[in-house]
Amino acid sequence: MIVRMRVSEIAGVLLAAGAGYRMGTPKALIELGGERLVDRGIKLLEEGGCHPVVVVLGAADVPVRGAVAVRNPDWETGMASSLKVGLAAVPGDAAAVVVALVDQPLIRPEAVRRLVEAFHGGASIAVATYGGRPRNPVLFSRAHLAPVGESVTGDAGARDYLRTTAFTAVPCDDVGDPADVDTPDDLAAVEKGTLRLE
Repeated sequence: MIVRMRVSEIAGVLLAAGAGYRMGTPKALIELGGERLVDRGIKLLEEGGCHPVVVVLGAADVPVRGAVAVRNPDWETGMASSLKVGLAAVPGDAAAVVVALVDQPLIRPEAVRRLVEAFHGGASIAVATYGGRPRNPVLFSRAHLAPVGESVTGDAGARDYLRTTAFTAVPCDDVGDPADVDTPDDLAAVEKGTLRLE
């Protein structure tokens, strides 16, 4: 069931700025099943109930449709700078933000919908878990956006913030796999397993 939201109630941020050094090309441009990972990530957030979707770019100037593209000039410093840029671009009327990564293409929209449902159930921070481990995507209520932006550094994203802040764990084992696509071998492995998750 798709959760219907008021415009800008829940925004989405897709982090897609990296160069993909181990992959040999920016991950946003990689195709899986004939679809670029950046488009797959936008669809993940949109179908999960997020609007608007902000895509943070950096290493590559990637044209995107149906999303707000912003550039992180400091993308080489790591994920934290991209997260800051993405959160800063979120509309002021958004009550919460779901953050997703472009290199986790096997996560399904239902995972995002579960985070949104947790937020409407009272969760201030909701984190998708797999096998009991917190991964992505992650939802932050507006109250956490400034503190998260101020606390993140380097390539750790919001990991340290989540270690010191209470959050609601949202099991998502049955709605995807958080495997990262970092290398050509990773991509080949994902391609072999994609059909079971479609």
